[in-house]
Amino acid sequence: MRDYLLMLFITAAVTHILTGPVRKFAINIGVVPEVRARDVHREPTPRLGGMAMFGGLLAGLLVASHLPHLEEIFTESSTPRALLSGAALICLLGVLDDKWGVDALVKLGGQVLAAGVMVFQGLTILWLPVPGTDGIYLSDWQGTLLTVGLIVVSINAVNFVDGLDGLAAGTVGIAASAFFLYAYRLWYGYGIEAAASTTLISAILAGMCLGFLVHNSHPARIFMGDSGSMLLGLLIAGCAVSVTGEVDPSLLRQSMDGRSGSAAMVPVYIPLLLPLSVIALPVADLVLAVIRRTWNGMSPFAADKGHLHHRLLQLGHSHRRAVLLMYFWSALFSFGIVAYSARGAKSWMLFGVAFVCAVGLVLLLQPRYESGLTRRLLPRGSRGRVVASGGKRAEADEERRVPTG
Repeated sequence: MRDYLLMLFITAAVTHILTGPVRKFAINIGVVPEVRARDVHREPTPRLGGMAMFGGLLAGLLVASHLPHLEEIFTESSTPRALLSGAALICLLGVLDDKWGVDALVKLGGQVLAAGVMVFQGLTILWLPVPGTDGIYLSDWQGTLLTVGLIVVSINAVNFVDGLDGLAAGTVGIAASAFFLYAYRLWYGYGIEAAASTTLISAILAGMCLGFLVHNSHPARIFMGDSGSMLLGLLIAGCAVSVTGEVDPSLLRQSMDGRSGSAAMVPVYIPLLLPLSVIALPVADLVLAVIRRTWNGMSPFAADKGHLHHRLLQLGHSHRRAVLLMYFWSALFSFGIVAYSARGAKSWMLFGVAFVCAVGLVLLLQPRYESGLTRRLLPRGSRGRVVASGGKRAEADEERRVPTG
């Protein structure tokens, strides 16, 4: 645990230190796009934050390769090398898009290429933990198609959710932390050495997000851009693929001999459930966006202001509160499933999750009730000057102010 936590803090420190110079570099080369109609920030903000996170990834892998307890990962597993190759390609593609803009189809082709490079180096899904079976082993072409599809969907899901300050980095950081706990439990608790690479990558990914959040929290001084969002999506998908590509399901079942019933099989299904829980909100946002845009006669790749974080703002939540709510649901999905796998089928846990969901719904709907109350109490001429989150002046009033002096 000490070595993995060391990698987390080293990655976070390097990412944090590099973000400042990267911000200056982005300003110098003009990667400071104008504020668009769908944006929620008011001032032009530099991008290219993904370059700093990629530097943190390099530092983490470099230090880990020289530690006695972790260097075996690099000699016995192809996962670090495959992930680094795919990350370099996807980060380069993101930098080009942040600077000059890349056509959507070209970007999709680059994502498939990065995923293909990872598959070519051995990072692929070999089996699926399907309930009621001993696991379905996939052929080479089935594993390749499924791996590429999962990576591409994850990349675009994280890219779609990157709409508020700190939202993508925090959400992926929570998911990476849940992955770390699960993979570390496989490696240390059950003695499955093949899970060591997943444990390392998830710890480094959590450190990347933590180091960047210092600069990216509201109000953000720099955005990660596509170079960062696509990088995070690729790495979180790589964690999921490495579990089903290196961990033998029979070892999991042998480790569960002391448990009975459905509880004994829950950890076997986690490689399938946890990736879905990790990207549940981004994928839901992605699917709803495609349906919404197609229904309105727009291109599925066209941008709009109908994402989940936009709807939270429309309900009356402040910027920070909308981000914290998204963190809440991501943590509930990710850590809830990991806790369930560790404790088994316990009725009290199900009640606890239901209670937490109820609290989340109350917090989610609270601004709407406050908004109705303020409309009834405020004079007609004062409406629109107070938002539901507590009496702050609306953005429209602030924009109409003329500075004096």
